[in-house]
Amino acid sequence: MTDRWALAPATVAARSDAGNRRLHHRWQVLTAHKMKHTIANTAIARELAGWCWSPAVMD
Repeated sequence: MTDRWALAPATVAARSDAGNRRLHHRWQVLTAHKMKHTIANTAIARELAGWCWSPAVMD
């Protein structure tokens, strides 16, 4: 199986990687503060939804 990101333009791959790292860091912060996993998952899902929506409204 090939690496799917290798087929994406470099700017898209870089933005996706940055978003993934941001969400992972956010997850670590929330769990470090002993937040319930269901609440942390919801917070991360909301951030991911916003991140997915942002390119759709860009010029």
